[in-house]
Amino acid sequence: MTTETTAKDRIQETITAHDVVLYMKGTKAMPQCGFSSRVAGVLNFMGVDYADVNVLADDGIRQGIKEFSDWPTIPQLYVKGEFVGGCDIITEMTLSGELDQLFETKGIAFSKDAADKIREANA
Repeated sequence: MTTETTAKDRIQETITAHDVVLYMKGTKAMPQCGFSSRVAGVLNFMGVDYADVNVLADDGIRQGIKEFSDWPTIPQLYVKGEFVGGCDIITEMTLSGELDQLFETKGIAFSKDAADKIREANA
């Protein structure tokens, strides 16, 4: 069995086991890049319960996630097993209200007030 298969299997297991998963550089408590920090900040502020996976701690996952999603950059957000996007897409979705709609549709708990505050601050 190759490491690549193992990484893909582990990614699949993680996104299946958790409703919301953020593959990021660093952790939600201590992000190690600006883009990861922005997405984790949005999720933290909105009170979303999510699993964070530090790609810097595992080269197999760091490469594997890019192949898994066919998306070249980190962070990557998954909701209910589906790839949602990276930093720019999540920022855009947050500001447009699409992220709220996605969470509501998928049954993910979040603070609507916090989401509104983010939009107000960026209006």
